[in-house]
Amino acid sequence: MTIRTTPNPLIRWIELQLTRFNDRHPWSHNHHFHPWILRSLPPSTGRALDVGCGRGDLVAALAGVVGRVDGIDPDQEMAYVAATRFVHDPAVQIGRRTLCEHAAEPHRHGTYAAITMVASLHHMDLAEALTDARTLLTPGGRLLVVTLTDPVSTADQIWDVFSVLSNPLIGLVKHPRPVREAPEERPIPVKDPTWSIDELRQEAARILPGAVIRRREGFRVTLRWRKPGSAPAEISAGGAAR
Repeated sequence: MTIRTTPNPLIRWIELQLTRFNDRHPWSHNHHFHPWILRSLPPSTGRALDVGCGRGDLVAALAGVVGRVDGIDPDQEMAYVAATRFVHDPAVQIGRRTLCEHAAEPHRHGTYAAITMVASLHHMDLAEALTDARTLLTPGGRLLVVTLTDPVSTADQIWDVFSVLSNPLIGLVKHPRPVREAPEERPIPVKDPTWSIDELRQEAARILPGAVIRRREGFRVTLRWRKPGSAPAEISAGGAAR
């Protein structure tokens, strides 16, 4: 379980009181949104890009419904773990690189029907990342983001309180049987966000007009955007458009 740190003393106190319960009924705040991502994919998704793929859990979920999945992560160990996981899957390609490096290759521009970012956008420069995603998407393609934001406003603080209080209830539903010991695995690199949901809305309005941004459970915020235009027809094995 990953909960964003927050300076609010009330939230920190409540969080400390609930830590023991949460540890016994853990749930992944990021995996929780995988169904939302899968439901939000375009009807025909030939190729998808998962930015900040980590160990490749979302890549695995996408591979079941998408023709081809590329996963990228700048962390050497995370990229290695994911690459090893899919070494025998020709439909999945994992690379150790940043989104900026990926978008710097012109032949990738306009090639992805879907781009996903789960807990990775706040590791990057906001404007640059949104611009790169827009460049990489094909017309009609969708950008699906699950991110953290800095709680700076009163509304942000109130939503944090809701997230803290709802966290154990969701954990109890998802993991009703208490765990005795957490599994040993290399933690995914974490970073606190430096921009707020209002700043995200401002940049999205400028770069991704029409993006839908919402506060969500688990301290998360989601962004969904469809690139204007119509996706090109898929090409069948015989070469005819369909």
